Amino acid sequence: MDFINDLLHNQIFVAAALGWLVAQVLKTLIHLILTKKFVAERMVGSGGMPSSHSATVCALATAAGIEYGGGSFEFAICTMLAIIVMYDAMGVRRETGKQGQVLNEMLEAFTNMGKQISPEAKLKEFVGHTPLQVLMGALLGIANAVMVNLLL
Repeated sequence: MDFINDLLHNQIFVAAALGWLVAQVLKTLIHLILTKKFVAERMVGSGGMPSSHSATVCALATAAGIEYGGGSFEFAICTMLAIIVMYDAMGVRRETGKQGQVLNEMLEAFTNMGKQISPEAKLKEFVGHTPLQVLMGALLGIANAVMVNLLL
């Protein structure tokens, strides 16, 4: 039980975990408002507004900076990780989502021509993020880490 107690009082862990959770809840609510459909997968899925990856790593880096200072190796590691994750979300993962969308359109065209395509063949389209989604996730994560620091 000491481990769990220690973990729940670790400001850096709590800030990062809450950054992810708040972003996922917001993402689900925004999707619900825009589409008028509740999609439970949005609670754990990638892609969408705001970026939960960005919220998580920016909360992690901000909390490490608050705890250890801007000159610490902890802050340097977390910041570099955040940069890599956010760059990947806007680059490779976003392109993967675009390719999934095009391939799904091709599968739809084949289905309309009478070909049988299994439902499992449909590819995920919510994979990466736009720069705005990444920015909003980053700001959410920073704000989250500051609030956790004030509360714990």
